Amino acid sequence: MKPNGYKNADFLLSLPRSAKIGVVLSVDTSLIILSVWLAYYLRLGELVTLSDTALVAVITSILFALPIFIISGLYRAIFRYSGWPALLTVARAITIYGLLYASIFTAVGISGVPRTVGIIQPILLLLFVGASRALARVWLSEQYQTLLKRASQTKVLIYGAGEAGRQLARAMTGNQEMQVVGFLDDNNSLHGHVLNGQPIYNPADLRKLSKALDIKNVLLAMPSVNRRRRNEILNQIQEIQVSVRTLPSVSDLAKGKVTISDLIELDIDDLLGREAVAPNQTLLEKNIMNKVVMVTGAGGSIGSELCRQIISLNPKKLLLVEQSEFALYGIHQELDKKRAETQIIPLLASVQEKDRINRIISTWHPNTLYHAAAYKHVPLVEHNLSEGVKNNVLGTLITAQAAIDHKVENFVLISTDKAVRPTNVMGASKRLAEMILQALSAENPSSKLSIVRFGNVLGSSGSVVPKFRQQIKEGGPITITHPEITRFFMTISEASQLVIQAGAMANGGDVFVLDMGKPVKIIKLAERMIELSGLSIKNKENPDGDIEIEITNLRPGEKLYEELLIGNNPKTTSHDRIMKANETFLDWQDLENKLESLICALDENDVQLVRRLMKKLVTDYEPNMDLVDWIHLQQKQKELNQE
Repeated sequence: MKPNGYKNADFLLSLPRSAKIGVVLSVDTSLIILSVWLAYYLRLGELVTLSDTALVAVITSILFALPIFIISGLYRAIFRYSGWPALLTVARAITIYGLLYASIFTAVGISGVPRTVGIIQPILLLLFVGASRALARVWLSEQYQTLLKRASQTKVLIYGAGEAGRQLARAMTGNQEMQVVGFLDDNNSLHGHVLNGQPIYNPADLRKLSKALDIKNVLLAMPSVNRRRRNEILNQIQEIQVSVRTLPSVSDLAKGKVTISDLIELDIDDLLGREAVAPNQTLLEKNIMNKVVMVTGAGGSIGSELCRQIISLNPKKLLLVEQSEFALYGIHQELDKKRAETQIIPLLASVQEKDRINRIISTWHPNTLYHAAAYKHVPLVEHNLSEGVKNNVLGTLITAQAAIDHKVENFVLISTDKAVRPTNVMGASKRLAEMILQALSAENPSSKLSIVRFGNVLGSSGSVVPKFRQQIKEGGPITITHPEITRFFMTISEASQLVIQAGAMANGGDVFVLDMGKPVKIIKLAERMIELSGLSIKNKENPDGDIEIEITNLRPGEKLYEELLIGNNPKTTSHDRIMKANETFLDWQDLENKLESLICALDENDVQLVRRLMKKLVTDYEPNMDLVDWIHLQQKQKELNQE
């Protein structure tokens, strides 16, 4: 409990500025009267009544001193700067006052007023006013700074008055950025009660509370609530335009106490309301535990997450194959800190280098190989057509053939929804890579070659959620290529776990398709992210909004809608989130001959021929625009200039 002096200081500091000035004027007036009375006592040696001529001395002092104090600026910064600058201002003001006061009562003289009062009183007034400012600094400065900090802190409510909410509130005590001003809880019996010194409110009153308490953030401290209820809560908060942060799942908080650092941005599951499915541990461990595992593209978004999941399953050895030195160094350093008994081997290599890939596989003889190496950025591959096809098609062919030659037991190709009825080179190259796996599997049943196809992975390089978050932080606009564009979404962690589980179910030639849920309109995702950041959408209906959504044009090769299945007859598997597609393909003899023609075209960098051959190989491939390969365009421009 605060002492009375601190309570009085808090009360004084909470007054409006005009009231504060009134208080200080009253104090200074009292000090003026006291200084005149004491000046008489010091001169006469006896106490006098402030009447008659003594009252003239008091009134004259007040009429001279207060206007001079006001003009000198003594009341412009009352509490904030009660240091040496304020004392110098006091000294200057009282010096001017003292000269005027002494000139009347000492130099000229007033009958009945001792002349020395004109000198003693200004000196006493200087001491009294200076001391009052010094005392104010000692008494109020700490309180004032505390009040300023409180005023600048973001006011937050914690949603959840359970153990996680209590721990979070305790962790935030003394936080310089956020101040907890209450709790929200669905339990009606708690409403009106106090927890950790803060009231517990009804969530239905959030709109009213956000205005009354100036709430800027709601912190979700409900780690064990199911996804459906979380989504209901988020929809409720979204309408009120306050920013939302959340705690991780209850499994992440099982050990240790909750801290402020546990607060995270809403993940994609929160944004989309997608319920996660617990993985099947038997499937996860089947092709990894105590085995030699190899991952190509180990430094990429999918590859690196695969490596994180794999290392937790205790493989005997983990081969990290990556052509980017920087990416390989990063993932190796990360995994090396938590490798347990696993031997981690970082290997620089391109999947296009046949000898290097064969040498790696023949040296360590991996049991399981996850082929994640690919160029996946649609416009970049469209602009660098030959390199995209070489890496995605020939890289897969070289790696798969090496795996078959050296009797790798399980080979899993990471594919994409863009391989279904592709409109871009990236998608067509991935579909051709799938066809190669299917054809090789039919010829080589001893190796289980399989494909796992899924849509957009949030958190991967170039994905929209990190991009939108950055654009929101920068004040917008959020850029979207088309108002009708839709995509399937899945977290990178869930996708990687499902890839491992699907590969464990493979019999050879399987095309597994991950259940991505319902497709989501990108513009709706952007709007939800803006609103759950506590901001408003700027548009024609709301020109004073915070973040604008800007529609650009579709990029080269970009589709409005993505699909996961070529046919419409998927089969279920033992896993709720994994289906098996029945996709047609060419037999290896036919495909091999056509691939030789493609390789020749790639060697010549004849991008027009490469695209024609790709259309013949992938019959569903329908480019949605002209060739935009940079080298092709530049050569074409040179030819036009020469003409």
